[in-house]
Amino acid sequence: MAYSQENLAEEALVSRRSRLLGAKSQLFYDEPVHLVRGEGVWLYDADGRKYLDAYNNVAHVGHCHPHVVEALCRQASLLNTHTRYLHTAILDYVERLTATFDASLSTAILSCTGSEANDIALRMAQAATGRMGIIATDATYHGNTAAVSQLSTRMPPVGGRARHVRLVPAPDSYRHPDAMATGKAFGDAVREAIASLEQDGIGLSGIILCPLLANEGFPALSSGFFGDALRAVREAGGLIIADEVQPGFGRTGSHFWGHQRAGFVPDIVTMGKPMGNGHPVAAVVTTREILATFRNAFRYFNTFGGNPVSSVVANAVLDVLEQEDLVANAFDVGAYAQGLLRPLADRHECIGEVRGAGLFFGAELVHDRKTREPAPDIAEQVANRMRHRGVLMGKTGIHGNVLKIRPPMPFSRDNAAFLIGMLDEVLDEVGGVPA
Repeated sequence: MAYSQENLAEEALVSRRSRLLGAKSQLFYDEPVHLVRGEGVWLYDADGRKYLDAYNNVAHVGHCHPHVVEALCRQASLLNTHTRYLHTAILDYVERLTATFDASLSTAILSCTGSEANDIALRMAQAATGRMGIIATDATYHGNTAAVSQLSTRMPPVGGRARHVRLVPAPDSYRHPDAMATGKAFGDAVREAIASLEQDGIGLSGIILCPLLANEGFPALSSGFFGDALRAVREAGGLIIADEVQPGFGRTGSHFWGHQRAGFVPDIVTMGKPMGNGHPVAAVVTTREILATFRNAFRYFNTFGGNPVSSVVANAVLDVLEQEDLVANAFDVGAYAQGLLRPLADRHECIGEVRGAGLFFGAELVHDRKTREPAPDIAEQVANRMRHRGVLMGKTGIHGNVLKIRPPMPFSRDNAAFLIGMLDEVLDEVGGVPA
């Protein structure tokens, strides 16, 4: 087989990456994309080819948004230091951020990553309750610190899972619609986990959930689905942690935060990637009482968390969300995109269920609609073939068979129509793949 100069250059880059970053340093797609520039909803590779970004919640308000870049450059040229000095940028931002929450959630700690934020949240729950036990779903992901990596089932912890962790079955709206009708089955599983923690003398500190259950495949949840489970947690004296890294900052279109859409008020909220539009900044928002207890229990300090540049950048992201009415755009374009996606199920037998909220939507792919056998192989092929057609998207879910479309918030109706048109063509190509 003859290799082009482009292929050889790419192979050399992959080889260099493996040598320097480790052979299993993760890359997307069967042929990795070498990106060099981004603008709005578009990304450009080293050869000048452009890709529609339908995956990235990092560049939440669009790649290299001029207002965010200008704010970053202006503050970086003025001052950047840690938060043991007084500066107003962090205070201005926290006041503005907490104004988007229930009045009870009025204080915050800023960090650099969502992993750090979730690590802090777990320690807050432990400090507030005096207990260690934590509950999560068995198909989730909340980060990669030693503490939060205990909650992931994709890569089981070395030496086994910690005694204080309990994982409950993730809801599956496609295969178990009856159990999804009220949330009782989920509530029963949480009660069983609480009882197990009590029996082992550990006790419950809380539950951590993505309100959209994004990594679980964003199943179609009934109104008030989490109510029974969260009542059980509160009755046991535990706290509720909402991980808003994926559904937050207006992505669902109907609400600014995923927990608001899901109909509950958490005790602790964490956020990360979208907050700085690519700049590393994250946060934990909670009540005054919980924060005070945490501060008394832990001498926590984060050198870069809430530094002036990060605070100004995060504030600029809120500017853009407001000025460009991007939450309303997520609602409109998301509904439009799902309206285009649903008819594809009539043409392609591999589409089992279309679902989503705002600019987080996709479809569950199956080999057989009657048996509902998951088709992760088809989902993998679809993501790779879309990449070769200039559209970047991913897959997720309990079985790894749910197409995940999660573009930057300025995504337009024209972008959606282009994407669904490409997806229709790709599904024609792969729909007949055998099990």
